[in-house]
Amino acid sequence: MDAAQQESTARARELQRSWYGEPLGALFRRLIDDLGLNQARLAAVLGLSAPMLSQLMSGQRAKIGNPAVVQRVQALQDLAGQVADGSVSAGEATDRMEEIKKSQGGSVLSATSQTTHSTGAPTVRRVVREIQSLLRSVAAAGDIIDAADSLAATQPELAEFLRVYGAGRTAEAVAHYEAHQS
Repeated sequence: MDAAQQESTARARELQRSWYGEPLGALFRRLIDDLGLNQARLAAVLGLSAPMLSQLMSGQRAKIGNPAVVQRVQALQDLAGQVADGSVSAGEATDRMEEIKKSQGGSVLSATSQTTHSTGAPTVRRVVREIQSLLRSVAAAGDIIDAADSLAATQPELAEFLRVYGAGRTAEAVAHYEAHQS
């Protein structure tokens, strides 16, 4: 890859971070891992061609042009959170992915299904992902770590919060959240 291509890819990933909270490669890899998919299956559920998914993941393309696909991505993120917290089984997740695949976007995402499970309360994982998304929409992980380092001496708890939610893994952030809610 030449310097111009590297610069273009880096720019696309920064645009993705500003639009989607993180580069799509990281987001899609997490969905693949969390939901037990491969790239071809993820592309099919989202309603993208496999080459388009690959271009979005690699940073060759920056933006998802179809709003219904963006909503399907959000629905899959919600589903992955529900699978992770145990409120949806793997079998139920497979059925829900088929519903998501058939959706035109808006019908899958209601205020309730987006943020809650059967008890009506937001799931811990959902809350954590919202915090992560918000932090990552305002700064890159390296900048968040730099900010945390500058705060560490005088505000260690805030520095830890920035590190865990701004640059850490979701599982670490969930553990941190649960430890601080008791």
